[in-house]
Amino acid sequence: MAATVHAMPTSVRGTISLRAPQGSFAVIARNARKPKTFSRQSLTVSAKTGKVFAVAAPKYQVDMEVTHSLTAERLEVVKSLDNFAETELIPMLKPVEKSWQPQDFLPSPESPDFLDQIAELQKRAMNISDDHLVCLVGDMVTEEALPTYMNMLNTLDGTRDETGASDTAWARWTRAWTAEENRHGDLLNKYLWLTGRVDMKAVEVTIQNLIGSGMNPKTENNPYLGFIYTSFQERATKVSHGNTARFANEEGDPVLGRICGTIAADEGRHEIAYTKIVDQLFLRDEEGAMLAFADMMKKQIIMPAHLMNDNQHKANTGRDLFDDFSSVAENVGVYTAQDYADIMEHLIKRWDIEKRALSGEAAEAQDYVCRLPTRVRRLAERSSARKKKNMLAEKAGQAGQAQFSWLFNREVNLL
Repeated sequence: MAATVHAMPTSVRGTISLRAPQGSFAVIARNARKPKTFSRQSLTVSAKTGKVFAVAAPKYQVDMEVTHSLTAERLEVVKSLDNFAETELIPMLKPVEKSWQPQDFLPSPESPDFLDQIAELQKRAMNISDDHLVCLVGDMVTEEALPTYMNMLNTLDGTRDETGASDTAWARWTRAWTAEENRHGDLLNKYLWLTGRVDMKAVEVTIQNLIGSGMNPKTENNPYLGFIYTSFQERATKVSHGNTARFANEEGDPVLGRICGTIAADEGRHEIAYTKIVDQLFLRDEEGAMLAFADMMKKQIIMPAHLMNDNQHKANTGRDLFDDFSSVAENVGVYTAQDYADIMEHLIKRWDIEKRALSGEAAEAQDYVCRLPTRVRRLAERSSARKKKNMLAEKAGQAGQAQFSWLFNREVNLL
């Protein structure tokens, strides 16, 4: 799940919902009608009659954020997925003995020609543009903050690993998913270190800051929200790594292309797993799943690395490091507003949103979600127009730029 730029590019962030999250991405949904939310309810047993009835449950808040928003009824829906997790989810993991490892792509330190292998790697890496290096480093930094993402999954009610070594299917999935994802940052980190083109001290400071800062995806300890978030994020990551693989091949580093393509394939398999979980939520609680989907789209899919900080960029530019990283990624086409709209349309089709016969709040949520991709694309067109102007400005030597500590303060063009 980890790598990729902000799941919603900075060119449109904040514009798709009535409440704009942090960042510079700001325009679609200020004009969108916010779907209504419903009250939390819990189940209570009458002491007199023994009947079960629903009552409003207290709303919990931590740092002004809603937490534990899953109702008792929907917690039971989640618990009903335990067998699915065992029989459908766990088999999607690859056995360790059949998994690739970072060393499969790297020079062999025990080899007599180890230094020659490094020299060849550095020769290939000289072809990679600084723009794409910024994207690679940003993706690697995001992957390296994996402890945060495992922690996020273990906040979800009904699926968390209660002991750290629980034998439930959900707990085993989370630990094994984390182990598979761990190889991504490990491999990219070592590869970029060997290129000699990256200031690893600045990168390491960024990684430590990011892990220490954590993340808040606005999932409210709610697996309905959490698994919609991971479905979207895994696909966004797959798109980002896939595009990076293509650029690496075009710029003459087929090994880096294979690395990024292999990571993208992992992300694609994980995406399928998480979308299957949401399939089951729609099957068992169509209204609840629909409302959760709309809620996450309203909040926008916040990238796990939105709090990255190298202790330099803000002071030097007055802008957040993450915003400029996202701007570079969109400018070179690694991840764009069109990609964000594509992912929304994919999930709408994947979960048959348009064909569902819903009523009331769920129907309002359905209408909201189905209209959203068109709104994002309108903003993406504006972004494309800015990109064309930026290309002309580049030719005239007038493009906006930013120095990145990751590249020894070399300047890179922004969108």
